[in-house]
Amino acid sequence: MSRIKRWLNMHGKEFNADGTLKDEARQQKLSRGSDPGAVDSYARRCKAEYDEWKRLDETDPEPWPVYTAYDFFTPTEQQQFNSDGTLKPEYIESELKKGISSEWLGEMERRKILDVENYNRVSARKAEMGINFGEQEMNRLRASSRTYTQRIKQMEVDLRNNEEPSTLPFDKDTSWF
Repeated sequence: MSRIKRWLNMHGKEFNADGTLKDEARQQKLSRGSDPGAVDSYARRCKAEYDEWKRLDETDPEPWPVYTAYDFFTPTEQQQFNSDGTLKPEYIESELKKGISSEWLGEMERRKILDVENYNRVSARKAEMGINFGEQEMNRLRASSRTYTQRIKQMEVDLRNNEEPSTLPFDKDTSWF
């Protein structure tokens, strides 16, 4: 998303879409006792920042990786569901053969479709604000997976040091040690 959109989200109450200070905002600042020169200086600095962000948007746009809800499905979910949240026909067929009820499969599908719709709704709302929701979520997941390994290593050290079990990040009886 553009830098300008983010700038307008930050300053849109006081500034017009072209980066100029709104007359109402100018009058409000003056009525509160601000010096007219200070208000003009503030308006010029913000307009210069707006112009720079606009120039950068035109000459060096920020990357905007597109992530869909499907990118956040677990590997198992990717085998079960299509990207829109509907169950894959081959999965339905295999589960019905195993005796899983069609009602339960319908409920699974309904829930996943709602998850996908919610992701799309939040992503679109955040995009209007200049925020790449998918990228944020992916970065969060990557950070979590990195710290997970670090926490396991730290827990091994803590166990060797006879730390109190209640202070450990995981149950010490978990079989992955």
